[in-house]
Amino acid sequence: MKQIEKIAAAENFGAVNVGKLSELNEYVLELGPEVKIPGKVFGGAAVGATGSEFSFQSFAPGTETGFLHTHRNHEELYFFLAGEGEFQIDGRIVPVREGSIVRVAPAGRRSVRNNGDAPLVMLCVQYRCGTFYDEDSAHCESISGPVVG
Repeated sequence: MKQIEKIAAAENFGAVNVGKLSELNEYVLELGPEVKIPGKVFGGAAVGATGSEFSFQSFAPGTETGFLHTHRNHEELYFFLAGEGEFQIDGRIVPVREGSIVRVAPAGRRSVRNNGDAPLVMLCVQYRCGTFYDEDSAHCESISGPVVG
């Protein structure tokens, strides 16, 4: 089973490499002795994230999540990086493909299916709902100093 490669870490950052997206199928997420999800890897803990979680997942053609799920407090953003498929939210089917982005509120009942003929690859970012405000997107503190390069 493939493992995340830790590149570097210090007080203010963490860096990892999950490898080529075409090799995500080498990961297996084990949620218990009976539940193993091929092609899925979580990375939040590996980089030391404290306000969100993220995962990469690759669905082989003809496969799907296999279950509906919701969250108590977390919203999710799904970024589709390759392939094509269907995203089910609250009984509605939305077609997705490379470049599609889907946001789902905590209570949204969701599932993903690959109905294409190539791997469907996605990045999912999970974060606490209701914590980001308009003024946050403009908040950036510029500092002086050289940029390595």
